[in-house]
Amino acid sequence: MILSLHSHVHDAILRAARQAFSLDELPAFAVETPPSRAFGDLAVPVAFQLARTLKKPPRAIAHTLVETLGTIPGISQIVAAPNGYLNFYLDRPGYLLALVASRDHAPAAHQKTIVEHTAINPNKAAHVGHLRNAALGDTLSRVLRFRGTPVEVQNYIDDTGVQVADVIVGFLALEQQTLDGIRHIADTTRFDYYCWDLYSRVTEWYDGDNARLDIRARTLHDLEAGHDPVSSIGTLIVDRIVRAHLKTMARLNIAYDLLTYEGDILRLKFWAHAFDILKAQGAVFLQTEGKLAGCWVMRIEDGQTVEGDDEEAREKVIVRSNGVVTYVGKDIANQFWKFGLLGRDFRYRRFLEQANGQPLWATTSAESEPGAPPFGKASRIYNVIDSRQMYLQALLSQALRTLGHPVEADRSIHFSYEMVALSHTTARELGYPPPVDEDAKKPFVEVSGRKGLGVKIDDLLDLLTDKALAEVTRRNPEASDAERQRTASQIAVAAIRYFMLKFSRGKLIVFDMEEALSFEGETGPYLQYAVVRANNIFGKLKERESIDEAAVLSGLEAIRADEIVETSDDATHDLWALVFEASRLDDIVEQTVRALEFSVLAKYAFGLAQLFNAFYHRFPILNEEDAARRRWRAAGVAYFRMQLTRALDLMGIEVPGRM
Repeated sequence: MILSLHSHVHDAILRAARQAFSLDELPAFAVETPPSRAFGDLAVPVAFQLARTLKKPPRAIAHTLVETLGTIPGISQIVAAPNGYLNFYLDRPGYLLALVASRDHAPAAHQKTIVEHTAINPNKAAHVGHLRNAALGDTLSRVLRFRGTPVEVQNYIDDTGVQVADVIVGFLALEQQTLDGIRHIADTTRFDYYCWDLYSRVTEWYDGDNARLDIRARTLHDLEAGHDPVSSIGTLIVDRIVRAHLKTMARLNIAYDLLTYEGDILRLKFWAHAFDILKAQGAVFLQTEGKLAGCWVMRIEDGQTVEGDDEEAREKVIVRSNGVVTYVGKDIANQFWKFGLLGRDFRYRRFLEQANGQPLWATTSAESEPGAPPFGKASRIYNVIDSRQMYLQALLSQALRTLGHPVEADRSIHFSYEMVALSHTTARELGYPPPVDEDAKKPFVEVSGRKGLGVKIDDLLDLLTDKALAEVTRRNPEASDAERQRTASQIAVAAIRYFMLKFSRGKLIVFDMEEALSFEGETGPYLQYAVVRANNIFGKLKERESIDEAAVLSGLEAIRADEIVETSDDATHDLWALVFEASRLDDIVEQTVRALEFSVLAKYAFGLAQLFNAFYHRFPILNEEDAARRRWRAAGVAYFRMQLTRALDLMGIEVPGRM
C-alpha cells in the first residue's frame, strides 16, 4: 500500500541528493500527502531542509533534484513546485493494478508485544463500563498484528481480590449456602446475573454495620491462603463468572491467548521472589512509624501526582502490616514475568476453544499440560486500564527502572482511557433508575457496578440486536430468520465497537443507542452499509453479465484508462481520490499506533465510506454504457471494499451479507 511507495520515493530522493550535492548525510524528511491532488499525489519538502546546508533557495534545489531523479517506476511525473516542494504524480492505472493484484501488505518484522486488556473482576456480569477497555484492547491487538507485530493477548483474572471475597461473603453470610448449594445455583441460573444482585446486596449489608467488614477481611485472608471452604467456593465462582465473561466478549468478536490468574502469582511464589528482589535493591522498605507502620512501602517518585501533600501520601503500600500483599505488589511481579525478568514461569492448562477456533490457555499452579506456546518474555507491554490507575501503573515502570531495567520501564505502557456513561434517553430505555439530586443535573448518567446501578453488556447487546432486527426485517422481509438474526447481531456489535473507538480515548464517552445504531452519519452501521453497497454491485454484475471480480480485473491493463488518468473529467478525480485514499490504510495504522489514538482509524474509515458513497451516487457502474469506464470504476470499487473491509476488521466489525 502507500507506505511501500513512500519508502520507494524516499530512497530515490536520498540517492539523488547524495549524487547531486555530494552529501553523506541528509536531514530527516517526510513524504507527505498534499491537501489537493492538483499539487500531486505525494509531496516532499526536502529542499527546505537542504536549503540551509547548501545555502541555495529551495526552488533551485528542487529543480536539481528533479533532473537528477530521472524516472522512477510507478511515478508518471515529478514537478519542482515554485515554492520548493517536490510533487510526485503517480502512474494511476499501474498503481491501481498493483493494488488489486496484491491482496496482502508487507508488514515489517517486530519483536513480541503483550497487550493485557479487559481484566473484569470475576464476581458478576460484565457491564457497559467494561466495553471501552475491551474494544480498545482488542483493536490495539489487531492493528499491531496488521503491521507485523507478534502479539500475545492476556486477560488478567483477579481471583483473590476483595470483589470475589464479597460474593463469597454473600453466599456464606447472607444466604448460608454450601459449596454444593452454590454449584446448584450456578448450574440452574444465569450465574453472572445472580452474582450481580448478590454483590449489590453485600454492599448494602456492609453499609448497615461496619463491623461486618471484619468478615470480609477474614474471607479475603482465607481466599489468598487457600483455606477451605472459602478457597473452593472462590474457585467455583471465578470459573463460572470468567466463562460467562468470555461468552460476552465472544459476542463482541474478542478473543485472548492467555488468562493470567492472580492466585497463581501467589501460589507459585512469583510475588515472594519479586518481593525479595525489591527488598534487596532497596525499592521497598519497612515503614516503622506513622499510620503505615509495619507496612512495606514504595516511595513514589517526585513528579507523580498523588492525593495529599504529606510524606505518607508519597508512599504506596505494597505489603500491608498483616502480611497481605496489595494488588500493586502482585502487578509488579506479573509485569516482571511479562518481560522475562522474574527467572521463573507459570504452568499452563487448556481452558477452552474460543468461538474463532483459537485455543485459550490459562495459568495454573498444578501440573502443566503439553502443547502450551511460549508465553511472556515480551519486548513491549501495553496495559489497557482506565486513567484512574495512572499513578499505580507508573509504579510498575518505577520498579523496573529502580531495579536497573530502564528500557523495559520505557516499554511498559499504560494505555489509559476515560470512562463510559449513558445518555439519559438510553439509560431510561435500559431500565436505569432516574437520577436524583445533583446527578439529575448532569448531561449523562454514571454507572456503578458496586451499587448494582449499571447496564450489563449482554442486555445492551440484546436490546441493540432487537432494534437492528426490526430494521433489517423491514428492509429484507424475504431473508431467513437466521440470516436476519445474524445480520442484526453484526450491526449491534458494529454500533457498539465503532462508538467506543470514534472518540479520543482521553474523552468521556456518553453512549447513546439511537446515535450508535443509525445507518446514517459517523456510525458502525454506516460503514458496514458502504461495503454491503459495494458488494451488491458485484452481485448484480454476476447476475446480469456473469462477471465476477476476477473477470473485472482480468486484462484491465489492456483497456483504455482515461477513466482514471489525469483529465478534466470529474469522474477521474473522484475515482482516483477513492483509490488513493483506500491505499492509505497502512499509513493510517502507523499513525494510530504512534499516537495510540483509535479515533484516527475510525475517522479515516468514515471518510473513506463517505468518498465511496459520493462516488456511487455520481458515477454509475452497472448502468454505465462505456465498457472501459465500467471496468475501471468496478476495479476501483473492488479495491475500496477490500480496504474498508480490512479497516472494519481492525475495529472488530464484520460485514453482513445484506442490510
